[in-house]
Amino acid sequence: MGAQVKITAKQLSIGYQHSARETIVASGLDCSLCGGELVCLLGPNGAGKSTLIRTLAGMQKPLAGELRLSGKAMSEIAPRERARAVSVVLTDAMPSGMMDAYSLVSLGRHPYSGWFGGLTAQDRERIEWSIVAVGAEPLANRQVSELSDGERQKMSVARALAQEAKLMLLDEPTAFLDLPRRVELMSILRDLAHRVNLALLFSTHDLDLALRFADRVWLMTLEGNLLQGAPEALALNGQFAEVFASENLDWDASSGSFCAHPVTSLKVILEGQGIEQVWTQRALERLGFGIAQVNEEAAFSLKVNKNTWEVERFGLNQNFKNIESLIEWINSVDWQD
Repeated sequence: MGAQVKITAKQLSIGYQHSARETIVASGLDCSLCGGELVCLLGPNGAGKSTLIRTLAGMQKPLAGELRLSGKAMSEIAPRERARAVSVVLTDAMPSGMMDAYSLVSLGRHPYSGWFGGLTAQDRERIEWSIVAVGAEPLANRQVSELSDGERQKMSVARALAQEAKLMLLDEPTAFLDLPRRVELMSILRDLAHRVNLALLFSTHDLDLALRFADRVWLMTLEGNLLQGAPEALALNGQFAEVFASENLDWDASSGSFCAHPVTSLKVILEGQGIEQVWTQRALERLGFGIAQVNEEAAFSLKVNKNTWEVERFGLNQNFKNIESLIEWINSVDWQD
């Protein structure tokens, strides 16, 4: 697998030009995107993720700095040549009307055929490959207007693949998808990046997706900086916590997620192992209980075995056959006594 750099930015400033006035969103950005990798762009609202994607795609001009595509200045690349090199999937509404999904994907061939050119056998082969690549064969003959959000996103990615570009930029491709469809789409994108040497950048607000699928993370801050690294490195060095944590949230490095500040006054001695213990601890924390350390005072003790939850309180034992019953018991007790 080659690692040729597809796009490189040096000291890039991004933002908007209003008449004679500039609004700079971020500046001094140095980054590059290589073939064969899936990079996730994260950051708080207002940090400039969409602006960066549109700038890298050549859809809006950088305010300063250098932007090169395969070694050539972006400003010197003709629109058709750029369309053959860069494909973009935005959250904007896609055309539908009386269009079927196959026709939508075929729009990706217009950098080669023009809007009014007929499709060649090579065009059709690429369109069909793109539909198969995203697992959307059953959708090809359906009307776009009849597709679910997840199905439309699949076809949007297929259209971008049909462009045959080696650089793909996606702005929140999973924004309107349910959890299974988000995971499915990201699995498809990572596989494509690695299998056909795509340089692929996607933005998201879903930290779990980034940690699970990205080869690298670009983390934009509200101060206009761009932090870069493997997702595990950013989790370990505390940079996720610095960028996203607030007075109401804590970063839990062990789980790779944020959680509300605990307001626990009661603790539980918890014993057990396996998946039942993991979800029992989550339930206790959700209900406002902390996990007691050795020699720490506790409201009760709880031993978790497979399909058994054994509680000891005031020297008395109670057994529950499922976690639902345990939760009902916890909610029924007046813990102020």
